[in-house]
Amino acid sequence: MLIRPEIPADIAAIREINLAAFADHPYSRQTEHLIVEALRAAGALVVSLVAQEDGASRSVVGRVVGHIAFSRAAIDDSDKGWFLLGPVAVLPGLQRRGIGSALVRAGLDELRGLGAQGCVLVGDAAFYARFGFRQARGLTYPGVPQEFVLCLPLAGDEPEGEVGHHAAFEAGL
Repeated sequence: MLIRPEIPADIAAIREINLAAFADHPYSRQTEHLIVEALRAAGALVVSLVAQEDGASRSVVGRVVGHIAFSRAAIDDSDKGWFLLGPVAVLPGLQRRGIGSALVRAGLDELRGLGAQGCVLVGDAAFYARFGFRQARGLTYPGVPQEFVLCLPLAGDEPEGEVGHHAAFEAGL
């Protein structure tokens, strides 16, 4: 499995991965593909990585099977060096094989390389705890129950305030 930055040739596959991964997800509005496309169009995808299967030989390019996106997060309407993880998606038939975890780890490494203060997300605490995410005591996210607001400080302390996201997250509403 190769984790690498997205390239223009990946865009159609990224759309299909997000559509398939969230098609039956109970907490999804099935707009993740629209969010990624809107972030990309706005130049707001700070980190966008894909998971690509290894090809059968060096001359065969493997298919893209997973994707993760990171964009800037605002805390109380100011940029404090925090980023928002999401969405992360893996083709349904390949989930629970470590592809999503590899994407998260690689994405967090990219954020560290950018000097990020931390990362916030809305998600399952049981899954994201393995990467160091914890429930954000001092952060709120409008419309989201507190137990799903998670953060990972990368430098310094956890900020306090309301998390804001790029307008692209309203895509498809």
